[in-house]
Amino acid sequence: MILFFFETSFKLLQKQAIKNWLRSVASYENKKVGEINIIFHEDEFLLALNKQYLNHDTLTDIITFDNSEGNILNGDIYISIERVEENSKQFCCSFEEELLRVIVHGILHLCGYEDKSIASRKKMREKEEKALFNFKTQFNHRKDNQL
Repeated sequence: MILFFFETSFKLLQKQAIKNWLRSVASYENKKVGEINIIFHEDEFLLALNKQYLNHDTLTDIITFDNSEGNILNGDIYISIERVEENSKQFCCSFEEELLRVIVHGILHLCGYEDKSIASRKKMREKEEKALFNFKTQFNHRKDNQL
C-alpha cells in the first residue's frame, strides 16, 4: 500500500497513476510494495529530520527511512516541496519531472540502491531516467502534465 500525506498546501492530482508507476518500478526490481508512506513537507521539517537522524545541517529534497524486509518494500519517504521547486529551476526541468525524480529516488533507496559514490550515483540516475521514461510513456494520461 502506498499512501500520500500532505503537510503543505501541495496536492497530487495523479495519485493512482503514480502508485501504479511505483509498483511497476518495484516489480521491475523484483520487489513488492508493502507499506510505503510518502510525506510532502516543508524545508524546515526535513532540515530537522536531517539534523536529528543523519547529523547533517543542510537542506535536502528527500529523506528515506527504509523499513523493508526481504523483497517487501516498507518505509517512509519525506519530500520537501520547496527543495523540489528550487531544484527544478536549478536543473532546468519542470516541477513535475523533478518531483517524479525525487519520488522514484526514494523508492530506489527502498530497493537497495545507494548514492554515496560516483558509481552508485550514476547507477541511481540511470534507474531514475528509465523510470521517468516509463511514467511518461505508460502512466501519464493527463494532457496538461499536472501531477
